[in-house]
Amino acid sequence: MANPVLVEVLRGPLVESRHRGAFAVVDAEGATLLAAGAVDRPVFPRSAVKAIQALPLVESGAADAFGYGERELALACASHSGEPAHAACAAAMLAAAGLSPEALECGAHWPSGQAAARGLAAAGEEPSALHNNCSGKHAGFLAVCRHLGLAPQGYTAPDHALQRLVRAALEAVTGAPHAVSACGIDGCSIPTYAVPLRQLAQGFARMASGTGLKPERAAAARRLFAACAAQPFFVAGSERFDTTVLGLGGGRLFVKTGAEGVYCGALPERGLGIAVKCDDGATRAAEVTMAALLARLLGADDPLGARLAGLARPTLTNWRGRTVGALRPAGALAKAGQDT
Repeated sequence: MANPVLVEVLRGPLVESRHRGAFAVVDAEGATLLAAGAVDRPVFPRSAVKAIQALPLVESGAADAFGYGERELALACASHSGEPAHAACAAAMLAAAGLSPEALECGAHWPSGQAAARGLAAAGEEPSALHNNCSGKHAGFLAVCRHLGLAPQGYTAPDHALQRLVRAALEAVTGAPHAVSACGIDGCSIPTYAVPLRQLAQGFARMASGTGLKPERAAAARRLFAACAAQPFFVAGSERFDTTVLGLGGGRLFVKTGAEGVYCGALPERGLGIAVKCDDGATRAAEVTMAALLARLLGADDPLGARLAGLARPTLTNWRGRTVGALRPAGALAKAGQDT
Protein backbone atom coordinates (compact mmCIF):
# COMPACT_ATOMS: atom_id res chain seq x y z
CA MET A 1 0.00 0.00 0.00
CA ALA A 2 1.48 3.31 -1.10
CA ASN A 3 1.13 6.13 1.39
CA PRO A 4 -0.70 9.24 0.14
CA VAL A 5 0.82 12.60 -0.67
CA LEU A 6 0.66 14.75 2.48
CA VAL A 7 2.75 17.79 1.58
CA GLU A 8 3.46 19.65 -1.65
CA VAL A 9 6.42 21.94 -2.28
CA LEU A 10 5.75 24.89 -4.56
CA ARG A 11 8.24 26.87 -6.59
CA GLY A 12 6.37 29.84 -7.95
CA PRO A 13 2.89 28.61 -8.90
CA LEU A 14 3.90 25.01 -9.68
CA VAL A 15 4.35 21.91 -7.54
CA GLU A 16 8.04 21.01 -7.60
CA SER A 17 8.12 18.14 -5.09
CA ARG A 18 5.73 15.93 -3.15
CA HIS A 19 6.14 14.15 0.18
CA ARG A 20 4.21 10.96 0.93
CA GLY A 21 3.55 9.66 4.40
CA ALA A 22 1.13 8.49 7.05
CA PHE A 23 -0.42 9.97 10.18
CA ALA A 24 -2.66 8.85 13.01
CA VAL A 25 -4.62 10.81 15.62
CA VAL A 26 -5.74 8.45 18.37
CA ASP A 27 -7.23 8.68 21.86
CA ALA A 28 -5.97 6.85 24.93
CA GLU A 29 -8.47 4.02 24.46
CA GLY A 30 -7.21 3.37 20.93
CA ALA A 31 -10.07 5.00 19.01
CA THR A 32 -8.80 6.63 15.82
CA LEU A 33 -10.05 10.13 15.09
CA LEU A 34 -7.99 10.73 11.95
CA ALA A 35 -5.67 8.54 9.93
CA ALA A 36 -4.13 8.30 6.51
CA GLY A 37 -1.71 5.82 5.02
CA ALA A 38 -0.22 2.67 6.48
CA VAL A 39 -0.65 3.50 10.16
CA ASP A 40 -0.30 -0.14 11.23
CA ARG A 41 3.05 -0.53 9.51
CA PRO A 42 5.92 -0.55 12.06
CA VAL A 43 8.24 2.45 12.00
CA PHE A 44 11.29 3.36 14.04
CA PRO A 45 10.19 6.32 16.20
CA ARG A 46 13.77 7.36 16.87
CA SER A 47 13.99 10.48 19.06
CA ALA A 48 10.26 11.20 18.94
CA VAL A 49 9.74 8.95 21.99
CA LYS A 50 12.34 10.56 24.26
CA ALA A 51 9.66 11.72 26.71
CA ILE A 52 8.62 8.08 27.19
CA GLN A 53 12.25 7.01 27.49
CA ALA A 54 12.67 9.64 30.23
CA LEU A 55 9.93 8.17 32.43
CA PRO A 56 12.36 6.03 34.49
CA LEU A 57 14.35 9.17 35.31
CA VAL A 58 11.35 10.55 37.19
CA GLU A 59 9.76 7.29 38.36
CA SER A 60 12.97 5.95 39.90
CA GLY A 61 13.43 9.06 42.03
CA ALA A 62 16.71 9.89 40.29
CA ALA A 63 15.52 13.29 39.06
CA ASP A 64 14.65 14.41 42.59
CA ALA A 65 17.72 12.79 44.14
CA PHE A 66 20.02 14.84 41.92
CA GLY A 67 18.00 18.05 42.09
CA TYR A 68 16.89 18.15 38.47
CA GLY A 69 14.44 20.91 37.62
CA GLU A 70 12.47 21.78 34.50
CA ARG A 71 15.53 22.53 32.37
CA GLU A 72 17.14 19.19 33.14
CA LEU A 73 13.93 17.26 32.53
CA ALA A 74 13.33 19.10 29.27
CA LEU A 75 16.89 18.32 28.17
CA ALA A 76 16.32 14.64 29.01
CA CYS A 77 13.52 14.73 26.42
CA ALA A 78 15.49 16.79 23.91
CA SER A 79 17.07 16.59 20.51
CA HIS A 80 18.96 19.79 21.14
CA SER A 81 21.04 21.95 18.82
CA GLY A 82 24.27 21.70 20.81
CA GLU A 83 24.23 25.33 21.87
CA PRO A 84 26.38 26.34 24.86
CA ALA A 85 23.44 26.26 27.29
CA HIS A 86 22.52 22.75 26.16
CA ALA A 87 26.05 21.40 26.64
CA ALA A 88 26.37 23.14 30.01
CA CYS A 89 23.08 21.70 31.23
CA ALA A 90 24.07 18.17 30.22
CA ALA A 91 27.42 18.59 31.99
CA ALA A 92 25.64 19.83 35.12
CA MET A 93 23.28 16.83 35.07
CA LEU A 94 26.26 14.48 34.96
CA ALA A 95 28.13 16.36 37.68
CA ALA A 96 25.12 16.21 40.00
CA ALA A 97 25.19 12.43 39.60
CA GLY A 98 28.93 12.31 40.26
CA LEU A 99 29.89 11.59 36.66
CA SER A 100 31.94 13.28 33.95
CA PRO A 101 31.19 13.67 30.22
CA GLU A 102 33.50 10.72 29.56
CA ALA A 103 30.70 8.46 30.83
CA LEU A 104 28.50 9.38 27.85
CA GLU A 105 28.20 6.67 25.20
CA CYS A 106 26.26 8.72 22.65
CA GLY A 107 29.28 9.80 20.62
CA ALA A 108 30.28 13.29 19.55
CA HIS A 109 29.12 15.37 16.61
CA TRP A 110 29.21 19.02 15.64
CA PRO A 111 26.28 21.07 16.97
CA SER A 112 23.36 21.17 14.56
CA GLY A 113 22.94 24.84 15.45
CA GLN A 114 25.10 26.72 12.97
CA ALA A 115 26.03 29.53 15.37
CA ALA A 116 27.11 27.01 18.00
CA ALA A 117 29.16 25.04 15.46
CA ARG A 118 30.84 28.21 14.17
CA GLY A 119 31.57 29.28 17.74
CA LEU A 120 33.34 26.02 18.51
CA ALA A 121 35.33 26.15 15.29
CA ALA A 122 36.30 29.80 15.82
CA ALA A 123 37.60 28.92 19.28
CA GLY A 124 39.67 26.08 17.80
CA GLU A 125 37.68 23.50 19.75
CA GLU A 126 36.32 20.11 18.75
CA PRO A 127 32.82 18.95 19.66
CA SER A 128 32.38 16.53 22.54
CA ALA A 129 29.61 14.12 23.47
CA LEU A 130 27.99 17.02 25.35
CA HIS A 131 27.20 18.58 21.95
CA ASN A 132 25.45 15.43 20.75
CA ASN A 133 21.76 16.21 20.36
CA CYS A 134 20.97 13.28 22.68
CA SER A 135 23.36 14.18 25.50
CA GLY A 136 20.54 15.20 27.83
CA LYS A 137 18.75 11.91 27.35
CA HIS A 138 21.98 10.03 28.02
CA ALA A 139 22.75 12.14 31.09
CA GLY A 140 19.31 11.14 32.37
CA PHE A 141 20.03 7.48 31.65
CA LEU A 142 23.27 7.68 33.60
CA ALA A 143 21.52 9.40 36.50
CA VAL A 144 19.11 6.47 36.74
CA CYS A 145 22.06 4.08 36.75
CA ARG A 146 23.75 5.96 39.60
CA HIS A 147 20.57 6.26 41.63
CA LEU A 148 19.66 2.57 41.28
CA GLY A 149 23.20 1.28 41.70
CA LEU A 150 23.46 0.00 38.13
CA ALA A 151 26.83 -0.14 36.37
CA PRO A 152 27.05 2.91 34.10
CA GLN A 153 29.39 1.16 31.68
CA GLY A 154 27.58 -0.28 28.68
CA TYR A 155 24.28 1.41 29.57
CA THR A 156 23.41 1.71 25.86
CA ALA A 157 23.37 -2.06 25.29
CA PRO A 158 19.92 -3.62 24.75
CA ASP A 159 20.45 -6.13 27.57
CA HIS A 160 21.64 -3.57 30.13
CA ALA A 161 19.27 -3.20 33.08
CA LEU A 162 18.73 0.49 32.24
CA GLN A 163 17.63 -0.27 28.69
CA ARG A 164 15.33 -3.00 29.96
CA LEU A 165 13.63 -0.36 32.14
CA VAL A 166 13.29 1.95 29.15
CA ARG A 167 11.95 -0.82 26.94
CA ALA A 168 9.37 -1.79 29.58
CA ALA A 169 8.17 1.82 29.76
CA LEU A 170 7.84 2.01 25.98
CA GLU A 171 5.87 -1.22 25.85
CA ALA A 172 3.57 -0.24 28.72
CA VAL A 173 2.81 3.21 27.33
CA THR A 174 2.32 2.30 23.66
CA GLY A 175 0.81 -1.14 24.26
CA ALA A 176 3.02 -2.46 21.46
CA PRO A 177 5.55 -5.27 21.88
CA HIS A 178 9.11 -4.07 21.35
CA ALA A 179 10.47 -7.20 19.74
CA VAL A 180 14.14 -8.08 19.37
CA SER A 181 13.37 -8.91 15.74
CA ALA A 182 12.28 -5.29 15.21
CA CYS A 183 15.22 -3.70 17.06
CA GLY A 184 17.76 -1.41 15.44
CA ILE A 185 20.48 0.84 16.80
CA ASP A 186 19.77 4.56 16.97
CA GLY A 187 22.24 7.28 16.03
CA CYS A 188 23.16 7.72 19.69
CA SER A 189 23.81 3.97 20.12
CA ILE A 190 20.73 2.97 22.16
CA PRO A 191 18.25 0.41 20.85
CA THR A 192 15.26 1.64 18.85
CA TYR A 193 12.24 -0.57 18.20
CA ALA A 194 9.88 -0.40 15.22
CA VAL A 195 6.21 -0.23 16.27
CA PRO A 196 3.01 0.73 14.44
CA LEU A 197 2.32 4.43 14.00
CA ARG A 198 -1.18 4.02 15.42
CA GLN A 199 0.19 2.70 18.71
CA LEU A 200 2.75 5.49 18.94
CA ALA A 201 -0.15 7.93 18.72
CA GLN A 202 -2.07 6.03 21.39
CA GLY A 203 0.99 6.07 23.63
CA PHE A 204 1.18 9.86 23.47
CA ALA A 205 -2.54 10.11 24.18
CA ARG A 206 -1.89 8.08 27.31
CA MET A 207 1.05 10.28 28.26
CA ALA A 208 -1.14 13.35 27.83
CA SER A 209 -4.22 12.06 29.64
CA GLY A 210 -2.85 9.51 32.11
CA THR A 211 -5.50 7.06 30.94
CA GLY A 212 -4.22 3.50 31.07
CA LEU A 213 -1.15 4.44 33.13
CA LYS A 214 -0.44 3.72 36.77
CA PRO A 215 -0.78 6.86 38.94
CA GLU A 216 2.96 7.28 39.47
CA ARG A 217 3.62 6.92 35.73
CA ALA A 218 0.84 9.36 34.85
CA ALA A 219 2.34 11.85 37.30
CA ALA A 220 5.80 11.39 35.76
CA ALA A 221 4.38 11.96 32.26
CA ARG A 222 2.64 15.16 33.37
CA ARG A 223 5.86 16.40 34.94
CA LEU A 224 7.90 15.75 31.80
CA PHE A 225 5.35 17.40 29.52
CA ALA A 226 5.14 20.39 31.86
CA ALA A 227 8.93 20.75 31.88
CA CYS A 228 9.07 20.72 28.07
CA ALA A 229 6.32 23.35 27.89
CA ALA A 230 8.08 25.53 30.44
CA GLN A 231 11.55 25.20 28.88
CA PRO A 232 11.06 24.73 25.12
CA PHE A 233 14.55 26.00 24.26
CA PHE A 234 16.01 23.02 26.12
CA VAL A 235 13.87 20.60 24.07
CA ALA A 236 15.36 21.81 20.78
CA GLY A 237 17.10 25.18 20.48
CA SER A 238 17.10 28.50 18.70
CA GLU A 239 14.77 28.80 15.69
CA ARG A 240 13.66 25.18 15.91
CA PHE A 241 10.12 23.98 15.18
CA ASP A 242 9.71 22.20 18.52
CA THR A 243 10.87 25.27 20.44
CA THR A 244 8.46 27.49 18.53
CA VAL A 245 5.42 25.23 18.84
CA LEU A 246 5.94 24.37 22.50
CA GLY A 247 6.43 28.05 23.23
CA LEU A 248 3.24 29.00 21.41
CA GLY A 249 1.31 26.20 23.09
CA GLY A 250 1.86 27.33 26.66
CA GLY A 251 1.30 23.79 27.92
CA ARG A 252 -1.71 23.08 25.71
CA LEU A 253 0.20 20.74 23.42
CA PHE A 254 3.33 18.62 23.12
CA VAL A 255 5.49 17.90 20.07
CA LYS A 256 8.75 16.05 19.56
CA THR A 257 10.72 15.39 16.41
CA GLY A 258 12.45 12.15 15.50
CA ALA A 259 14.90 11.36 12.74
CA GLU A 260 13.78 10.21 9.28
CA GLY A 261 10.56 12.19 9.10
CA VAL A 262 8.94 11.00 12.33
CA TYR A 263 6.98 13.28 14.64
CA CYS A 264 4.94 12.54 17.74
CA GLY A 265 2.73 14.88 19.69
CA ALA A 266 -0.25 15.26 21.95
CA LEU A 267 -3.17 17.55 22.65
CA PRO A 268 -3.93 17.01 26.35
CA GLU A 269 -7.14 19.05 26.36
CA ARG A 270 -8.60 16.64 23.80
CA GLY A 271 -6.89 13.54 25.19
CA LEU A 272 -5.35 12.87 21.79
CA GLY A 273 -1.99 11.60 20.60
CA ILE A 274 -0.49 12.17 17.15
CA ALA A 275 2.13 10.26 15.20
CA VAL A 276 3.53 11.10 11.77
CA LYS A 277 5.95 9.39 9.40
CA CYS A 278 7.11 10.83 6.09
CA ASP A 279 8.30 8.17 3.67
CA ASP A 280 11.32 10.08 2.42
CA GLY A 281 12.49 11.03 5.91
CA ALA A 282 11.98 14.76 5.31
CA THR A 283 11.74 16.77 8.51
CA ARG A 284 10.23 19.74 6.66
CA ALA A 285 7.27 17.64 5.56
CA ALA A 286 6.81 16.11 9.00
CA GLU A 287 6.74 19.60 10.55
CA VAL A 288 4.08 20.77 8.09
CA THR A 289 2.03 17.66 8.78
CA MET A 290 2.21 18.07 12.55
CA ALA A 291 1.37 21.78 12.39
CA ALA A 292 -1.57 21.12 10.07
CA LEU A 293 -3.00 18.37 12.27
CA LEU A 294 -2.70 20.42 15.45
CA ALA A 295 -4.23 23.45 13.74
CA ARG A 296 -7.22 21.47 12.51
CA LEU A 297 -7.77 19.76 15.85
CA LEU A 298 -7.78 23.12 17.63
CA GLY A 299 -9.87 24.86 14.98
CA ALA A 300 -9.54 28.14 13.14
CA ASP A 301 -11.45 30.02 15.85
CA ASP A 302 -8.74 29.20 18.38
CA PRO A 303 -5.88 31.76 18.20
CA LEU A 304 -3.38 28.95 18.77
CA GLY A 305 -4.92 26.96 15.94
CA ALA A 306 -4.63 29.98 13.66
CA ARG A 307 -0.94 30.42 14.53
CA LEU A 308 -0.25 26.76 13.84
CA ALA A 309 -2.10 26.94 10.52
CA GLY A 310 0.46 29.54 9.49
CA LEU A 311 3.31 27.19 10.42
CA ALA A 312 1.72 24.55 8.18
CA ARG A 313 2.36 26.79 5.15
CA PRO A 314 5.96 28.02 5.52
CA THR A 315 7.50 30.07 2.74
CA LEU A 316 10.76 29.22 1.03
CA THR A 317 13.38 31.88 0.41
CA ASN A 318 16.57 31.88 -1.61
CA TRP A 319 20.03 33.07 -0.59
CA ARG A 320 19.06 36.68 -1.36
CA GLY A 321 16.07 36.46 0.93
CA ARG A 322 13.54 36.45 -1.91
CA THR A 323 10.41 34.34 -1.51
CA VAL A 324 10.56 31.60 -4.14
CA GLY A 325 7.96 29.10 -2.98
CA ALA A 326 6.17 27.46 -0.10
CA LEU A 327 5.09 24.18 1.46
CA ARG A 328 1.43 23.30 1.94
CA PRO A 329 -0.73 20.43 3.22
CA ALA A 330 -2.09 18.35 0.37
CA GLY A 331 -4.22 15.35 -0.44
CA ALA A 332 -5.15 13.26 2.58
CA LEU A 333 -3.74 15.84 5.00
CA ALA A 334 -5.75 18.71 3.53
CA LYS A 335 -8.88 16.51 3.46
CA ALA A 336 -8.37 15.47 7.09
CA GLY A 337 -8.46 19.11 8.02
CA GLN A 338 -11.92 19.46 6.54
CA ASP A 339 -13.27 16.57 8.62
CA THR A 340 -12.49 17.88 12.12
